[in-house]
Amino acid sequence: MAKPQMKSKPGTIKKGTFARLLKILFKNYKWRLTLAMFCILINALANVSASICIKNFTNTLESTIKAGKGASEIFQSVVPLVIIMASIYFIGIFASWGWSIIMAVTTQKYLNKLRIEMFEHMETLPIKYFDTHQRGDVMSIYTNDTDTIRQLVSSSLPDIFRSIFTIIVVVAIMLIYSVWLMLVIVVGTIFMLLLTKSMGSKASKYFVKQQYWVGKVEGNIEESIKGLKVIKVFTHEEESTNGFDKINEELYNAATTANINGNLLAPIMGNIGNIMYVTLAIVGSAFLMMNISNPTIVGMVPLEIGTVLAFLTLSKTYTNCFYIFAQQITYVMMGLAGASRIFALLDEKPEEDNGYVSLVHIKKHEDGTFEVTDERTRDYAWKHPHSDGTVTYTELKGDIVFDHVDFGYSPDKIVLNDISLYAHPGQKIAFVGATGAGKTTITNLINRFYDIADGKIRYDGININKIKKADLRHSLGIVLQDTSLFTGTVMSNIRYGYLEATDEEVYQAAKIANAYDFITRLPEGFNTPLIADGANLSQGQRQLISIARAAVLDAPVMILDEATSSIDTRTEKLVQKGMDGLMEGRTVFVIAHRLSTVQNSEAIMVLDHGSIIERGTHSDLIQKRGVYYQLYTGAFELE
Repeated sequence: MAKPQMKSKPGTIKKGTFARLLKILFKNYKWRLTLAMFCILINALANVSASICIKNFTNTLESTIKAGKGASEIFQSVVPLVIIMASIYFIGIFASWGWSIIMAVTTQKYLNKLRIEMFEHMETLPIKYFDTHQRGDVMSIYTNDTDTIRQLVSSSLPDIFRSIFTIIVVVAIMLIYSVWLMLVIVVGTIFMLLLTKSMGSKASKYFVKQQYWVGKVEGNIEESIKGLKVIKVFTHEEESTNGFDKINEELYNAATTANINGNLLAPIMGNIGNIMYVTLAIVGSAFLMMNISNPTIVGMVPLEIGTVLAFLTLSKTYTNCFYIFAQQITYVMMGLAGASRIFALLDEKPEEDNGYVSLVHIKKHEDGTFEVTDERTRDYAWKHPHSDGTVTYTELKGDIVFDHVDFGYSPDKIVLNDISLYAHPGQKIAFVGATGAGKTTITNLINRFYDIADGKIRYDGININKIKKADLRHSLGIVLQDTSLFTGTVMSNIRYGYLEATDEEVYQAAKIANAYDFITRLPEGFNTPLIADGANLSQGQRQLISIARAAVLDAPVMILDEATSSIDTRTEKLVQKGMDGLMEGRTVFVIAHRLSTVQNSEAIMVLDHGSIIERGTHSDLIQKRGVYYQLYTGAFELE
């Protein structure tokens, strides 16, 4: 059955992303960031104070020389100023070291917290999210996008704040020194701001595209590696390469445009700063040569050589702040693009669960009564809380009913039409039909991976919408067509079905699945490590472990989605014997292409295009000589 389409358009940096990031940082690391800001402020003041020291040093040196003082007197007059200047530089260096360490530690703490938050939130998302997002793209959020935030928080933000503090202090001092010289700074600043706005906005758009296509490239690589055997079998290396080249070309174009606009800004800013410096030197020299010293004309204080030199130094500091800002704008835009994608993930709505009926373990007595127990047993009961504070329990039996169910992955496209069926406790219900007929979709509705559009699904007479999803799924043992094994041992992978299972329960589950013999022949038996999704096992062995995982759960309802599709005929006979023991006393839903595996089912549902077109036992359907008969005799083949 068709799944929702993958999202394929790059977004934009959402408004308020920068403010949201700052709010989170200051909320969680207020004192650390306050101390870092204090160190940045001290560093900025130290840099500016050094320029003031140059003014005092120059003016003192000039006045002592004009007064005809000797070398020793000149030396004595300037040495204190040199000591003060050196002390200021030392304080600035210490403050710079301080905020660098603080921001490095704070950034890693935040990224650690952010990755945990993203992973925990991702675990709450519905299956639909993963149907519409490539796995490689999601992985890119954890790697590339978090790394852009690392650069933004640890380096770019401190540099920007330091530049802002420095600009404020420098402007105040320059206004005190000379209003007329300040006019040159104002004109140059207007040009720099206009340029920043023009090139920065264009770069912002393409940095978003860059991060988007980075995710697509990773998604394509992940998909190609996973399907490498298929690519080689069908000799589609060239087609695979061409597909990668197209995506990579999009990344190249977006990254090139973004970085051209981002990186050009810094040297242009530097050149504007140089022009301002030369202009100030010419204008300042002209004022000195004309001996204009009236503060009402030139500024608030008379111009001196030291004042002009200090103003030139301050102007260099001032324009250098814009240069630093221009350098960091690339990382800022990349960081905000990454943050926007991260926040988009965190803003995804969790899977809704309005259920209130939960599942508990019970101990059933010989007289038919039962008691609730914390101990794990094969028997379960539904726990019904009531508004008056009372609780009632109903023994779980495994009775499943579909009552005129409609479903679509999107509201405008219904893919299951008027599905009605029942499975009484202990019955085996089979679904057969062509690929895309809706077999797996039906089982996905039982465990509420998706919610239905119309109709009802009842579990022991309870609408499954009223049952807590975790408890509902805990009552369902599922074996999927595609096996998923995790890094760890064979034992831990089987125990994944029930984490509290004892070693003996794991051994018993392996025996039920007829996996015990081959596992004991492995190099380390049940403690054999599995790597790369069980790449050191055959496909059939991986499927047997998957079946054992469902067996250890010991659930009252089993869903087998092509559970023996990856097992050869000889192994299938062994597994089928174990499966019969696994299915005994349970409600079982089986999806199978091999019709030989479903002949003993109490009911076989034949699906076509989302509708049940035939139903009955194997013998009933053979007698009808309909679609099932044609499939069984080979007149039709399942696609």
